[in-house]
Amino acid sequence: MALTGRTALLAALGSLPVGILAPSWTGLLAVNVPLSLAILCDYALAAPVRTLRFTRTGDTSVRLGDTANVRLTVTNPSGRRLRAQLRDAWPPSSWSSEAEQAASHHRFTVPAGERRRLTTLLRPSRRGDRQAQRITVRSFGPLGLAARQGRHDVPWTVRVLPPFTSRKHLPSRLARLRELDGRTSVLTRGEGTEFDSLRAYVPGDDTRSIDWRATARQSSVAVRTWRPERDRHILVVLDTGRTSAGRVGDVPRLDAAMDAALLLTALATRAGDRVNLLAYDRRVRARVRGGAAGGDVLSAVVAAMAPLEPELVETDARGLSTTALAHAPRRSLLVLLTSLDAAPVEEGLLPVLPQLTRRHTVLVASVADPHVEAMARGRGSIEAVYGAAAGTRTAEQRRRTADQLRRHGVTVVDATPDALAPALADAYLALKAAGRL
Repeated sequence: MALTGRTALLAALGSLPVGILAPSWTGLLAVNVPLSLAILCDYALAAPVRTLRFTRTGDTSVRLGDTANVRLTVTNPSGRRLRAQLRDAWPPSSWSSEAEQAASHHRFTVPAGERRRLTTLLRPSRRGDRQAQRITVRSFGPLGLAARQGRHDVPWTVRVLPPFTSRKHLPSRLARLRELDGRTSVLTRGEGTEFDSLRAYVPGDDTRSIDWRATARQSSVAVRTWRPERDRHILVVLDTGRTSAGRVGDVPRLDAAMDAALLLTALATRAGDRVNLLAYDRRVRARVRGGAAGGDVLSAVVAAMAPLEPELVETDARGLSTTALAHAPRRSLLVLLTSLDAAPVEEGLLPVLPQLTRRHTVLVASVADPHVEAMARGRGSIEAVYGAAAGTRTAEQRRRTADQLRRHGVTVVDATPDALAPALADAYLALKAAGRL
């Protein structure tokens, strides 16, 4: 049984005159006995809570920052009118603020034998799976003095997907891809590109592209056109070790790396390449094997990334290399999204790098901290000068680490969180234009 504020108010109003005019046990009983009887009658007339039936429908996935609607249907099979207050319990990260969290509290009335539908709006503040917890229902009597209270378990899971904020860069990169693919007037040839078709020569064409055999069979000069290779294999490896847990700005490094991986996946699948995903630290955290359908691959990659969280362990570089080679049996573009910190690279990645570059084209992408650049420009006080020295030293170490990787034939992309995704896409297009995939 739960008593309401109305009960406390009536008890106070009834006891005040008795305490002033006739302070005695008789006066207190004259007030409290009728009130107690009213409370018991009100409790008895309240609709039972245990017999209520609940069903859920609504969204099962939502992008981070968007709103999900989860509908809860309440059925009242009893013969009494249900006057209730309900709390739909979800984890605190299911909302961005306390004001939004108030959407999980509902007041409603359900006549006997009928049902009502309630909607809870979720705006998650973190990726991953958000699971509904218990539903707490408080059923009030007609006088509003007492209430029955009970709990029901109605499970429901909403998967919060990465926001994919870099998709705004996709149209411009697709335009460049169409230029490389020969679907516009810009026809280029790089090493290793595939022959596409013949067309008539126009002034300005590269004379090395003239097909003399075809020219001899017709009255005009024929020129070969080329297109970048298709059906190439790309393996995107996400380092989920301790370095991915560091926050750059408002997001962890892992989230920025995911955003870059999503843009690359969307672009590569449009280009006709096969994209695989591997998330690894000391064991495989997620795996996606790409197929022929680009949209299905992107959806699978998004779903696999959603529950990933950084692990506070040192990444096993040797295990990562072995696992990557096992997932890429043929020559592929190996995109490793990891840190450029000197110690993890020199002690972990560099010793196993020859195994990777011997069989694959390797591209290393890392999230740079814009705060380091701001520190390096600091002046005007002793603290700012010391900060500038620290920022310059850190930036120099990253440049030296990147140069070491380049000497092993690795393409390195080092950019801030906002610039990493388009920079990685540009690097992919450059490798494709050069026929290095």
